[in-house]
Amino acid sequence: MRIVSGQFKGRRITAPKKLPVRPTTDMAKEALFNILNNRFYLDDISVLDLFAGTGNISYEFASRGTENILCVDQDYGCIKFINETAQSFEMDIQTIKSDVFKFLEKSKQQHTIIFADPPYDFPVEEFSKIPQLVFENKLLETEGLLIIEHSKHTDLSHLANYTHSKSYGGNMFSFFEHETSNEEE
Repeated sequence: MRIVSGQFKGRRITAPKKLPVRPTTDMAKEALFNILNNRFYLDDISVLDLFAGTGNISYEFASRGTENILCVDQDYGCIKFINETAQSFEMDIQTIKSDVFKFLEKSKQQHTIIFADPPYDFPVEEFSKIPQLVFENKLLETEGLLIIEHSKHTDLSHLANYTHSKSYGGNMFSFFEHETSNEEE
């Protein structure tokens, strides 16, 4: 895996083979960040990386100037790897070793972008808990974006706050946002 853009563009990162991960492909990452670059100033946002795995997505944000990044993963090896990699690149990435669902139930901090990359074999019921907890607990800023990466064989379009999906090879990104209201308050 490599960092596709920003300050650390081209740097290769080799994760230990024993980590239980499936890093986002470079092609899918590049496409995703083209979308994000057109919508956000990446140096002025807060990012929550759920099921962070190798930290692949967080390194991409850090390379592009994002300073407020929090990674959550329940695997100690993943958290250790993210901490070591972030330190070697002098990236300010915070980590929390926790079950993602327990973290979402307890967290009070809002983020501009929440990226979740759960195991592709999750049942749809597990996928649906992510936007449910994010929106119920008000963890996404008003103009923020929740992105869930999943297999093209998983359909999340029926979930609340879903707006659209983008497919890149076998990877799919589903986007969720706050509902906008035309009513005046």
